[in-house]
Amino acid sequence: MPSITKENYLKALFFLHQKNEDIAISDLSKNLDLSTPTVNSMVKKLQEIGWVNYEKYKPIRLTTKGEKEAALVIRKHRLTEIFLSKIMGFGWEEVHDIAEEMEHIKSEKLFDKMDEILGYPTVDPHGSPIPSKSGEIVHEEYLKLSHCKKNSKVKLCSLADSSAELLLFLNSKDIKLGTELIILGIEPFDQSYTVAYDSISSLMLSTAVCERLLVQEV
Repeated sequence: MPSITKENYLKALFFLHQKNEDIAISDLSKNLDLSTPTVNSMVKKLQEIGWVNYEKYKPIRLTTKGEKEAALVIRKHRLTEIFLSKIMGFGWEEVHDIAEEMEHIKSEKLFDKMDEILGYPTVDPHGSPIPSKSGEIVHEEYLKLSHCKKNSKVKLCSLADSSAELLLFLNSKDIKLGTELIILGIEPFDQSYTVAYDSISSLMLSTAVCERLLVQEV
């Protein structure tokens, strides 16, 4: 059975692949915070499994098999996150670390039952798409809040960054998926946004936050 380490490499490759089909060893090393020789050795093992194509001094490429296997690991992770959130009452800032452990469980029945209990959700607690059982991922087209215009009304649908720091910040402001924001103003100097929502008449959000909130106009 593939090791946890191999699956973690595969996930890292998958997310790098979303940005660029060709993946440099140096980028993978940086992503995993490991030395280049260590990463190079593991990539060779992944090639033996058939998850990647790789030649020395050339970029890594995920194979079709590798993409599917990565998507299925991500499926387990995201199903776990939404199960922990919806059924067990964990906060969206708490679910990632637990899901990191559970994504390596091999029982397909467990995750199928989670899926059934949840009513076959399509996104996790952070708005990221949950891959299908066949490994397919449907990506919705959202706007960054930082790209929206003054007086627009938008709904928060997903996050470009689900770090605990951002999630705790959003908790402190009572902003969650589905929150509808009205853009009251945009500061010319630093592009910070002033928004209103629910019972909040005015709140300033930094550029760093606005870049991470993915919305659609309503």
